[in-house]
Amino acid sequence: MKRLSEIKRIPAPALIPPFGPLKGMRVLSTGSLVGMPHAANMLADFGAEVIHVERPRVGDTYRRLAPFVRNGEKSVGASWIQDARNRLSLTLELDMKIPEAKEIFLGLIKISDLWFENLVWLEKLGISDEMCLEVNPKLVIVHVSGFGRPQFGGVPEVCDRGSYDMIGQAASGWLSLMGEPDPRPPLLARPWTNDYISGMCAVFGALIGYLHAQKTGRGQVIDVSQYEANARLLSDTFVSYLEAGILRQRTGNRTPAFQPYDIYRARDGRWVALGAFGPSVYERFIKAIGLDPGYFTWKECASSMEAVASPKGRELDRLTREWIGKRTAREVEEHMAKHRVPCSLVLNAKDAFEHPHWQARENFITYEDQTLKKSVRAFGIVPKLSRTPGRVWRGAPALGQDTEAILSRLLGYTGEEIEALRQKGIV
Repeated sequence: MKRLSEIKRIPAPALIPPFGPLKGMRVLSTGSLVGMPHAANMLADFGAEVIHVERPRVGDTYRRLAPFVRNGEKSVGASWIQDARNRLSLTLELDMKIPEAKEIFLGLIKISDLWFENLVWLEKLGISDEMCLEVNPKLVIVHVSGFGRPQFGGVPEVCDRGSYDMIGQAASGWLSLMGEPDPRPPLLARPWTNDYISGMCAVFGALIGYLHAQKTGRGQVIDVSQYEANARLLSDTFVSYLEAGILRQRTGNRTPAFQPYDIYRARDGRWVALGAFGPSVYERFIKAIGLDPGYFTWKECASSMEAVASPKGRELDRLTREWIGKRTAREVEEHMAKHRVPCSLVLNAKDAFEHPHWQARENFITYEDQTLKKSVRAFGIVPKLSRTPGRVWRGAPALGQDTEAILSRLLGYTGEEIEALRQKGIV
Protein backbone atom coordinates (compact mmCIF):
# COMPACT_ATOMS: atom_id res chain seq x y z
CA MET A 1 0.00 0.00 0.00
CA LYS A 2 2.39 2.60 -1.27
CA ARG A 3 -0.13 5.42 -1.25
CA LEU A 4 -0.97 4.78 2.40
CA SER A 5 2.64 5.32 3.43
CA GLU A 6 2.70 8.62 1.55
CA ILE A 7 -0.48 10.07 2.99
CA LYS A 8 0.10 12.97 5.37
CA ARG A 9 -2.52 14.26 7.74
CA ILE A 10 -4.17 17.40 6.44
CA PRO A 11 -5.08 19.47 9.51
CA ALA A 12 -8.78 19.56 10.30
CA PRO A 13 -10.98 21.20 9.34
CA ALA A 14 -10.14 20.96 5.67
CA LEU A 15 -13.61 20.58 4.16
CA ILE A 16 -15.88 22.38 6.62
CA PRO A 17 -15.92 25.89 8.13
CA PRO A 18 -13.76 26.27 11.24
CA PHE A 19 -15.84 26.75 14.39
CA GLY A 20 -16.54 25.46 17.87
CA PRO A 21 -14.53 23.85 20.67
CA LEU A 22 -13.89 20.68 18.61
CA LYS A 23 -12.28 22.55 15.74
CA GLY A 24 -9.30 20.45 14.65
CA MET A 25 -10.92 17.08 15.41
CA ARG A 26 -11.63 14.66 12.58
CA VAL A 27 -14.10 11.80 13.05
CA LEU A 28 -14.55 8.76 10.82
CA SER A 29 -17.96 7.11 11.08
CA THR A 30 -18.89 3.72 9.67
CA GLY A 31 -21.89 3.39 11.94
CA SER A 32 -25.40 2.71 10.75
CA LEU A 33 -28.87 3.58 12.01
CA VAL A 34 -29.31 5.41 15.29
CA GLY A 35 -26.53 5.37 17.87
CA MET A 36 -23.43 5.89 15.75
CA PRO A 37 -24.71 8.62 13.41
CA HIS A 38 -26.14 10.40 16.45
CA ALA A 39 -22.81 10.23 18.28
CA ALA A 40 -20.90 11.63 15.31
CA ASN A 41 -23.59 14.26 14.76
CA MET A 42 -23.24 15.54 18.33
CA LEU A 43 -19.52 16.11 17.76
CA ALA A 44 -20.18 17.72 14.37
CA ASP A 45 -22.49 20.23 16.07
CA PHE A 46 -19.44 21.62 17.85
CA GLY A 47 -16.92 21.73 15.03
CA ALA A 48 -15.61 18.20 14.48
CA GLU A 49 -15.07 17.29 10.83
CA VAL A 50 -17.13 14.11 10.41
CA ILE A 51 -16.67 11.73 7.46
CA HIS A 52 -19.50 9.22 7.14
CA VAL A 53 -18.74 6.17 4.98
CA GLU A 54 -21.73 4.70 3.14
CA ARG A 55 -22.35 1.93 0.64
CA PRO A 56 -22.34 3.11 -2.99
CA ARG A 57 -25.79 3.65 -4.50
CA VAL A 58 -27.43 2.29 -1.34
CA GLY A 59 -26.32 4.49 1.53
CA ASP A 60 -27.15 4.20 5.19
CA THR A 61 -30.36 2.40 6.11
CA TYR A 62 -31.67 5.72 7.43
CA ARG A 63 -31.96 7.05 3.89
CA ARG A 64 -34.74 4.57 3.16
CA LEU A 65 -36.83 4.99 6.30
CA ALA A 66 -40.09 6.97 6.23
CA PRO A 67 -41.12 9.75 6.45
CA PHE A 68 -39.79 10.72 3.04
CA VAL A 69 -39.37 14.25 1.80
CA ARG A 70 -40.49 13.77 -1.78
CA ASN A 71 -44.25 13.29 -1.47
CA GLY A 72 -43.77 9.90 0.16
CA GLU A 73 -41.55 8.58 -2.61
CA LYS A 74 -39.06 6.02 -1.33
CA SER A 75 -35.71 7.11 -2.72
CA VAL A 76 -32.13 7.22 -1.47
CA GLY A 77 -31.36 10.32 0.54
CA ALA A 78 -34.96 11.49 0.81
CA SER A 79 -35.78 10.74 4.46
CA TRP A 80 -36.35 13.38 7.11
CA ILE A 81 -34.78 10.97 9.59
CA GLN A 82 -31.60 10.95 7.51
CA ASP A 83 -31.57 14.74 7.45
CA ALA A 84 -31.89 14.96 11.22
CA ARG A 85 -29.20 12.33 11.97
CA ASN A 86 -26.52 13.15 9.40
CA ARG A 87 -26.65 16.90 9.11
CA LEU A 88 -23.15 18.41 9.01
CA SER A 89 -21.52 15.10 8.02
CA LEU A 90 -19.38 14.66 4.93
CA THR A 91 -20.42 11.57 2.99
CA LEU A 92 -18.15 9.18 1.12
CA GLU A 93 -19.39 6.24 -0.95
CA LEU A 94 -17.03 3.29 -0.48
CA ASP A 95 -17.63 -0.40 -1.20
CA MET A 96 -15.63 -2.07 1.54
CA LYS A 97 -16.23 -5.51 0.02
CA ILE A 98 -13.85 -4.69 -2.84
CA PRO A 99 -10.24 -5.30 -1.70
CA GLU A 100 -8.92 -2.07 -3.23
CA ALA A 101 -11.20 -0.07 -0.93
CA LYS A 102 -9.11 -1.15 2.04
CA GLU A 103 -6.31 1.29 1.20
CA ILE A 104 -8.76 4.17 1.00
CA PHE A 105 -10.30 3.21 4.31
CA LEU A 106 -6.94 2.94 6.05
CA GLY A 107 -6.01 6.30 4.57
CA LEU A 108 -9.01 7.77 6.33
CA ILE A 109 -7.98 5.98 9.52
CA LYS A 110 -4.54 7.55 9.24
CA ILE A 111 -5.86 11.12 9.10
CA SER A 112 -8.64 10.76 11.73
CA ASP A 113 -8.69 11.23 15.49
CA LEU A 114 -11.76 9.10 16.24
CA TRP A 115 -13.41 6.16 14.54
CA PHE A 116 -17.01 5.29 15.42
CA GLU A 117 -17.96 1.77 14.35
CA ASN A 118 -20.89 -0.62 14.74
CA LEU A 119 -20.46 -2.80 11.64
CA VAL A 120 -19.06 -6.09 12.89
CA TRP A 121 -18.59 -7.41 9.34
CA LEU A 122 -15.62 -5.07 8.81
CA GLU A 123 -13.49 -7.55 10.73
CA LYS A 124 -14.43 -10.22 8.20
CA LEU A 125 -12.91 -7.98 5.53
CA GLY A 126 -9.59 -7.90 7.36
CA ILE A 127 -10.02 -4.56 9.12
CA SER A 128 -8.90 -5.06 12.73
CA ASP A 129 -8.31 -2.70 15.63
CA GLU A 130 -4.66 -3.71 15.72
CA MET A 131 -4.22 -2.86 12.05
CA CYS A 132 -5.85 0.55 12.49
CA LEU A 133 -3.78 1.41 15.56
CA GLU A 134 -0.64 0.43 13.69
CA VAL A 135 -1.57 2.86 10.93
CA ASN A 136 -2.52 5.58 13.44
CA PRO A 137 -1.22 5.01 17.00
CA LYS A 138 -3.20 8.01 18.34
CA LEU A 139 -6.52 6.76 16.98
CA VAL A 140 -9.43 6.32 19.38
CA ILE A 141 -11.70 3.48 18.21
CA VAL A 142 -15.25 3.39 19.57
CA HIS A 143 -17.24 0.20 19.04
CA VAL A 144 -20.95 0.07 19.82
CA SER A 145 -22.75 -3.27 19.94
CA GLY A 146 -25.66 -4.87 21.72
CA PHE A 147 -23.71 -6.95 24.24
CA GLY A 148 -20.08 -5.83 24.03
CA ARG A 149 -16.97 -7.27 22.46
CA PRO A 150 -15.57 -10.53 23.89
CA GLN A 151 -12.06 -9.13 24.41
CA PHE A 152 -13.55 -6.95 27.15
CA GLY A 153 -15.23 -9.94 28.80
CA GLY A 154 -18.54 -11.71 28.53
CA VAL A 155 -19.95 -14.91 27.09
CA PRO A 156 -18.76 -15.04 23.45
CA GLU A 157 -22.05 -16.44 22.19
CA VAL A 158 -23.94 -13.57 23.82
CA CYS A 159 -21.49 -10.96 22.55
CA ASP A 160 -22.17 -12.28 19.08
CA ARG A 161 -25.92 -11.68 19.21
CA GLY A 162 -27.61 -8.98 17.19
CA SER A 163 -29.47 -6.17 18.87
CA TYR A 164 -31.85 -3.27 18.38
CA ASP A 165 -33.01 -0.53 20.71
CA MET A 166 -35.81 -2.76 22.00
CA ILE A 167 -33.39 -5.63 22.69
CA GLY A 168 -31.07 -3.34 24.64
CA GLN A 169 -33.96 -2.06 26.74
CA ALA A 170 -35.03 -5.63 27.52
CA ALA A 171 -31.56 -7.04 28.24
CA SER A 172 -30.57 -4.14 30.51
CA GLY A 173 -33.43 -4.51 32.99
CA TRP A 174 -34.81 -1.15 31.87
CA LEU A 175 -37.91 -2.58 30.18
CA SER A 176 -38.94 -4.45 33.34
CA LEU A 177 -39.64 -1.05 34.94
CA MET A 178 -41.53 0.59 32.06
CA GLY A 179 -45.34 0.57 31.97
CA GLU A 180 -48.22 -0.61 34.12
CA PRO A 181 -47.97 -3.58 36.54
CA ASP A 182 -48.54 -7.16 35.42
CA PRO A 183 -50.45 -8.53 33.60
CA ARG A 184 -50.03 -5.48 31.34
CA PRO A 185 -46.97 -5.79 29.06
CA PRO A 186 -43.86 -3.65 29.54
CA LEU A 187 -43.84 -0.47 27.45
CA LEU A 188 -40.91 0.62 25.31
CA ALA A 189 -39.38 4.01 26.00
CA ARG A 190 -39.56 6.04 22.78
CA PRO A 191 -38.06 7.07 20.46
CA TRP A 192 -35.20 4.55 20.34
CA THR A 193 -34.08 5.63 23.81
CA ASN A 194 -31.47 2.92 24.27
CA ASP A 195 -29.91 3.74 20.91
CA TYR A 196 -29.53 7.39 21.86
CA ILE A 197 -28.21 6.58 25.33
CA SER A 198 -25.63 4.28 23.73
CA GLY A 199 -24.67 7.05 21.32
CA MET A 200 -24.16 9.50 24.16
CA CYS A 201 -22.01 6.96 26.03
CA ALA A 202 -20.01 6.60 22.83
CA VAL A 203 -19.45 10.37 22.71
CA PHE A 204 -18.40 10.41 26.36
CA GLY A 205 -15.98 7.52 25.87
CA ALA A 206 -14.60 9.03 22.67
CA LEU A 207 -13.83 12.36 24.32
CA ILE A 208 -12.15 10.65 27.28
CA GLY A 209 -10.02 8.61 24.89
CA TYR A 210 -9.26 11.67 22.77
CA LEU A 211 -8.02 13.66 25.78
CA HIS A 212 -5.78 10.77 26.79
CA ALA A 213 -4.42 10.43 23.26
CA GLN A 214 -3.63 14.13 23.08
CA LYS A 215 -1.69 13.92 26.34
CA THR A 216 0.15 10.66 25.71
CA GLY A 217 0.16 10.10 21.96
CA ARG A 218 -1.50 6.71 22.51
CA GLY A 219 -4.93 5.79 21.22
CA GLN A 220 -7.12 2.99 22.51
CA VAL A 221 -10.22 0.90 21.90
CA ILE A 222 -13.49 1.78 23.64
CA ASP A 223 -16.29 -0.76 24.00
CA VAL A 224 -19.87 0.47 24.44
CA SER A 225 -22.64 -2.09 24.76
CA GLN A 226 -26.28 -1.11 24.52
CA TYR A 227 -27.39 -3.11 27.54
CA GLU A 228 -24.64 -1.68 29.77
CA ALA A 229 -25.33 1.89 28.67
CA ASN A 230 -28.94 1.52 29.76
CA ALA A 231 -28.06 -0.44 32.90
CA ARG A 232 -25.74 2.37 34.02
CA LEU A 233 -28.83 4.53 34.48
CA LEU A 234 -30.33 1.88 36.78
CA SER A 235 -27.54 1.95 39.36
CA ASP A 236 -29.88 2.50 42.32
CA THR A 237 -32.16 -0.29 41.08
CA PHE A 238 -29.31 -2.78 41.24
CA VAL A 239 -28.01 -1.54 44.60
CA SER A 240 -31.53 -1.84 46.05
CA TYR A 241 -31.68 -5.48 44.98
CA LEU A 242 -28.10 -6.46 45.82
CA GLU A 243 -28.01 -4.86 49.26
CA ALA A 244 -31.65 -4.87 50.38
CA GLY A 245 -33.29 -7.59 48.32
CA ILE A 246 -35.75 -5.09 46.83
CA LEU A 247 -36.76 -6.13 43.33
CA ARG A 248 -38.39 -3.14 41.69
CA GLN A 249 -41.46 -3.71 39.56
CA ARG A 250 -43.49 -1.69 37.09
CA THR A 251 -45.75 0.84 38.80
CA GLY A 252 -46.98 2.93 35.87
CA ASN A 253 -46.50 6.69 35.88
CA ARG A 254 -47.36 7.04 39.53
CA THR A 255 -44.51 6.81 42.01
CA PRO A 256 -45.58 4.75 45.05
CA ALA A 257 -42.94 6.14 47.41
CA PHE A 258 -44.18 9.76 47.54
CA GLN A 259 -46.86 12.02 46.08
CA PRO A 260 -47.98 13.88 44.09
CA TYR A 261 -45.84 12.64 41.23
CA ASP A 262 -47.90 11.49 38.24
CA ILE A 263 -49.40 12.35 34.86
CA TYR A 264 -52.90 13.74 35.41
CA ARG A 265 -55.81 14.26 33.02
CA ALA A 266 -57.26 17.77 32.97
CA ARG A 267 -60.79 18.94 32.14
CA ASP A 268 -59.98 19.59 28.48
CA GLY A 269 -58.60 16.07 27.95
CA ARG A 270 -54.98 17.24 27.97
CA TRP A 271 -52.40 15.69 30.28
CA VAL A 272 -50.17 17.45 32.80
CA ALA A 273 -47.10 16.18 34.63
CA LEU A 274 -47.00 17.36 38.22
CA GLY A 275 -44.60 16.58 41.04
CA ALA A 276 -44.02 17.87 44.55
CA PHE A 277 -41.23 16.01 46.31
CA GLY A 278 -40.00 17.18 49.69
CA PRO A 279 -41.74 18.98 52.58
CA SER A 280 -41.37 22.55 51.28
CA VAL A 281 -42.65 22.09 47.74
CA TYR A 282 -45.29 19.66 49.02
CA GLU A 283 -46.68 22.29 51.39
CA ARG A 284 -46.82 24.80 48.53
CA PHE A 285 -48.75 22.26 46.48
CA ILE A 286 -51.25 21.57 49.28
CA LYS A 287 -51.93 25.28 49.63
CA ALA A 288 -52.18 25.66 45.85
CA ILE A 289 -55.13 23.25 45.68
CA GLY A 290 -56.80 24.79 48.72
CA LEU A 291 -56.16 22.07 51.30
CA ASP A 292 -55.00 22.35 54.90
CA PRO A 293 -51.23 21.53 55.21
CA GLY A 294 -51.80 20.92 58.92
CA TYR A 295 -54.14 18.05 58.10
CA PHE A 296 -52.61 16.69 54.89
CA THR A 297 -49.07 16.62 56.25
CA TRP A 298 -46.05 15.49 54.28
CA LYS A 299 -45.21 12.82 56.85
CA GLU A 300 -48.70 11.32 57.06
CA CYS A 301 -49.74 11.54 53.40
CA ALA A 302 -46.76 11.67 51.06
CA SER A 303 -43.35 10.85 52.52
CA SER A 304 -43.27 7.04 52.12
CA MET A 305 -45.01 4.07 50.55
CA GLU A 306 -46.94 3.58 53.78
CA ALA A 307 -48.04 7.22 53.86
CA VAL A 308 -49.13 7.23 50.22
CA ALA A 309 -51.15 4.02 50.75
CA SER A 310 -52.77 5.24 53.99
CA PRO A 311 -56.40 6.43 54.09
CA LYS A 312 -55.23 10.05 54.20
CA GLY A 313 -52.78 9.41 51.38
CA ARG A 314 -55.48 7.89 49.19
CA GLU A 315 -57.82 10.78 49.99
CA LEU A 316 -55.14 13.26 48.94
CA ASP A 317 -54.68 11.46 45.63
CA ARG A 318 -58.44 11.57 45.00
CA LEU A 319 -58.67 15.27 45.82
CA THR A 320 -55.67 16.04 43.64
CA ARG A 321 -57.25 14.34 40.64
CA GLU A 322 -60.57 16.06 41.28
CA TRP A 323 -58.92 19.48 41.48
CA ILE A 324 -57.00 18.96 38.24
CA GLY A 325 -60.03 17.43 36.52
CA LYS A 326 -62.03 20.65 37.03
CA ARG A 327 -59.45 22.79 35.22
CA THR A 328 -57.81 22.92 31.82
CA ALA A 329 -54.25 21.69 31.54
CA ARG A 330 -53.04 25.23 30.84
CA GLU A 331 -54.82 26.55 33.94
CA VAL A 332 -53.22 23.84 36.06
CA GLU A 333 -49.75 24.58 34.72
CA GLU A 334 -50.06 28.34 35.21
CA HIS A 335 -51.54 28.01 38.69
CA MET A 336 -48.78 25.66 39.82
CA ALA A 337 -46.14 27.98 38.37
CA LYS A 338 -47.47 30.80 40.55
CA HIS A 339 -47.03 28.56 43.59
CA ARG A 340 -43.60 27.34 42.45
CA VAL A 341 -44.71 23.73 42.08
CA PRO A 342 -43.07 21.85 39.15
CA CYS A 343 -45.68 21.17 36.48
CA SER A 344 -45.86 20.97 32.69
CA LEU A 345 -48.33 20.18 29.98
CA VAL A 346 -47.45 17.05 28.05
CA LEU A 347 -46.32 18.75 24.85
CA ASN A 348 -46.27 17.32 21.35
CA ALA A 349 -44.09 18.62 18.50
CA LYS A 350 -46.69 21.23 17.49
CA ASP A 351 -47.02 22.48 21.07
CA ALA A 352 -43.25 22.72 21.44
CA PHE A 353 -42.76 24.61 18.18
CA GLU A 354 -45.41 27.18 19.15
CA HIS A 355 -44.29 27.51 22.78
CA PRO A 356 -42.91 31.01 23.56
CA HIS A 357 -40.16 29.62 25.78
CA TRP A 358 -38.89 27.29 23.06
CA GLN A 359 -38.96 30.20 20.64
CA ALA A 360 -37.15 32.51 23.04
CA ARG A 361 -34.49 29.85 23.53
CA GLU A 362 -34.13 29.59 19.74
CA ASN A 363 -34.59 25.83 19.94
CA PHE A 364 -35.57 25.60 16.29
CA ILE A 365 -33.18 26.56 13.53
CA THR A 366 -33.16 26.73 9.73
CA TYR A 367 -30.50 25.33 7.44
CA GLU A 368 -30.00 24.28 3.83
CA ASP A 369 -30.98 20.72 3.01
CA GLN A 370 -28.46 19.22 0.60
CA THR A 371 -30.92 16.82 -1.05
CA LEU A 372 -33.85 19.18 -1.57
CA LYS A 373 -31.69 22.27 -2.10
CA LYS A 374 -33.96 24.34 0.08
CA SER A 375 -34.18 25.55 3.66
CA VAL A 376 -35.64 23.23 6.28
CA ARG A 377 -36.53 23.78 9.93
CA ALA A 378 -35.28 21.45 12.64
CA PHE A 379 -34.31 21.26 16.30
CA GLY A 380 -31.11 23.10 17.17
CA ILE A 381 -28.04 22.38 19.26
CA VAL A 382 -27.68 21.12 22.84
CA PRO A 383 -25.98 22.16 25.07
CA LYS A 384 -25.55 25.92 24.72
CA LEU A 385 -22.00 27.22 25.21
CA SER A 386 -21.26 30.86 26.08
CA ARG A 387 -17.86 31.20 24.38
CA THR A 388 -17.71 28.49 21.71
CA PRO A 389 -21.27 27.70 20.62
CA GLY A 390 -22.14 25.00 18.15
CA ARG A 391 -23.33 25.63 14.63
CA VAL A 392 -25.27 23.89 11.87
CA TRP A 393 -23.68 25.08 8.64
CA ARG A 394 -25.57 22.70 6.35
CA GLY A 395 -28.04 19.83 6.36
CA ALA A 396 -27.40 16.18 5.63
CA PRO A 397 -25.61 15.61 2.31
CA ALA A 398 -26.88 13.68 -0.65
CA LEU A 399 -25.36 10.20 -0.92
CA GLY A 400 -21.71 10.48 -1.95
CA GLN A 401 -21.86 14.26 -2.23
CA ASP A 402 -18.39 14.74 -0.75
CA THR A 403 -16.65 11.68 -2.22
CA GLU A 404 -14.48 13.57 -4.68
CA ALA A 405 -13.49 16.28 -2.20
CA ILE A 406 -12.50 13.71 0.45
CA LEU A 407 -10.47 11.59 -1.95
CA SER A 408 -8.70 14.49 -3.63
CA ARG A 409 -8.16 17.02 -0.86
CA LEU A 410 -7.58 14.66 2.05
CA LEU A 411 -6.08 11.56 0.43
CA GLY A 412 -4.42 13.04 -2.65
CA TYR A 413 -6.24 11.15 -5.42
CA THR A 414 -6.26 12.75 -8.87
CA GLY A 415 -9.37 13.19 -10.97
CA GLU A 416 -8.31 10.34 -13.24
CA GLU A 417 -7.73 8.03 -10.28
CA ILE A 418 -11.13 8.86 -8.81
CA GLU A 419 -12.82 8.14 -12.13
CA ALA A 420 -11.03 4.80 -12.29
CA LEU A 421 -12.30 3.97 -8.80
CA ARG A 422 -15.83 4.82 -9.94
CA GLN A 423 -15.53 2.59 -12.97
CA LYS A 424 -14.59 -0.30 -10.69
CA GLY A 425 -17.51 0.42 -8.37
CA ILE A 426 -15.22 1.11 -5.42
CA VAL A 427 -16.63 4.62 -4.88
